[in-house]
Amino acid sequence: MTDKQKKQITGSEVLIKCLENQEVEYAFGIPGGVLIPIFDKLVNSKIKFILTRHEQGAIHMADGYARVTGKPGVAIATSGPGATNLVTGIMTAHMDSIPIVIITGQVVTPLLGKDAFQEADIIGITMPIVKHSYLVKNVNDIPRIIKEAFYIASTGRPGPVLVDIPKDVSTDIFAADMDQEMDIPGYKVPAKGDKKDIERMAGILKGSKKPLLLVGHGSVISSAEKEVKALAEKLRAPVVSTLLGKGGFPESHDLSLGMLGMHGTAYANKALINCDLILSIGSRWDDRINGNTEEFCIGAKKLHIDIDEAEIGKIVKADSYVVGDAKLVLRDLIKLIEPLDTSEWLKECEYYKKQFPLKYDNSKGLTIPYIIDEIYHLTKGKAIVCTDVGQNQMWSAQFYKIDDGKDWYSSGGAGTMGCGFPAAVGAQFGRPKDIVVAICGDGGFQMTIQELSTMAIHKLPVKVFVMDNKYLGMVRQWQELFFDNRLSGVDLLGNPDFVKVAEGYGIKGININDVKHARARIKEALDYKGPVLIHCEVHKEYNVFPMIPAGKSAFHMMIDPPKAKK
Repeated sequence: MTDKQKKQITGSEVLIKCLENQEVEYAFGIPGGVLIPIFDKLVNSKIKFILTRHEQGAIHMADGYARVTGKPGVAIATSGPGATNLVTGIMTAHMDSIPIVIITGQVVTPLLGKDAFQEADIIGITMPIVKHSYLVKNVNDIPRIIKEAFYIASTGRPGPVLVDIPKDVSTDIFAADMDQEMDIPGYKVPAKGDKKDIERMAGILKGSKKPLLLVGHGSVISSAEKEVKALAEKLRAPVVSTLLGKGGFPESHDLSLGMLGMHGTAYANKALINCDLILSIGSRWDDRINGNTEEFCIGAKKLHIDIDEAEIGKIVKADSYVVGDAKLVLRDLIKLIEPLDTSEWLKECEYYKKQFPLKYDNSKGLTIPYIIDEIYHLTKGKAIVCTDVGQNQMWSAQFYKIDDGKDWYSSGGAGTMGCGFPAAVGAQFGRPKDIVVAICGDGGFQMTIQELSTMAIHKLPVKVFVMDNKYLGMVRQWQELFFDNRLSGVDLLGNPDFVKVAEGYGIKGININDVKHARARIKEALDYKGPVLIHCEVHKEYNVFPMIPAGKSAFHMMIDPPKAKK
């Protein structure tokens, strides 16, 4: 050990140095009593700490940052309620396989398990929703643990890793080497797929006349966009995506059919019904695209590429599968396949596009899909789009075509209302030169509205579109369609004047309440150099179609609203 290393340093100093070694640029969070020693060492750190107004905002910002940069996000919160306020965002990241390292403060080790002030067993609470977690009891373990945390979070199938640090550990004197080896027994990261499995998959592909590629989030995480495009073009196969797979294949491409599933395009779901083979690349066949497994792609061969072996056969029994990194597996697969005769199949899919286009009707008032369509054309598809959850999310997925998967943020598995706006803030920190658009419903936006302060303080030029239909719109839609319009608990009576709220934070506010002026005001917002909130007063009872009812297959797709009963 050198003289420099022998200099007494505390656990807090070691922690900050380890985070700097991981090239952490930003950390999002809120301090607290047990974190003060750590925050004291943040003062002179290279890490920029972003003080949020709620821990939920912090974890969603870390999530948004991670998705658009491909680097792990970092969130910091104090013990007890600070840590538990992160739980929703941790679950969101876990369900969507997002690399986040969470640092939580904890009471001193002698008080663990004794219900001390602001003690919470955050390890136990979050165990089902993290990829891994650590309770640090020895200051000398910090370098190894932080190195492992970032490695585990970002390799294989990514996910959140939590590191819980008692206050006395953060103040203890460090007496070990900073450069420590990782020790992760049993943790193996799948890479290249098995050669025989790939050859078998290639052989099955050769027999297809009506192939369909299903692009999931795994392909985006793997950065396999070039390989997916090369495979689709070589096979001449149409491509559909999951909600989180948007951009894994460019949606402006002629072979793209857009998103499939519950609120996917009608032509994507028609192709799903009629294909003779479907190859899932990093998709887990979840219930939003496969509401009824017995009626899913009847008679079609089902092929599956996934880095997580636990997903193989979990929902759909595959005729052939390969476990491995999508990018590497596709590189090997492409070498083994030849172009297929899909001319008739492509004509069929083109017919579906023309016969069942996406559409909206502004005749009875301003609609959300119209606004999103205008945003798409005015940004020329080059913005980072962060959606909240609900109707706004589904219309965004339908009408904003994504050509790069890292330009898209949406909560898939968890469906977390309130995530979209803070995620956009995190995305803007991660890619400050890009246009970032947050598309939120009036319900979800109010769950994390206080982060307008974070956006204002840092002068982040996020364009926040609040779609105000004065309802929890998706729940209202289901109540209308399936519960005889017995509305219950969905009326957002008492919505504030969102423009005044924005102005109260020092943010420019713009109001849109008619079709005539909508395009000009959307352009004004997009051209504005600073943060701006655009309040969109939209049709109150406009519904998202197409729609596949819950538990049903694509055979039961509702393309248009049902006719009113006489």
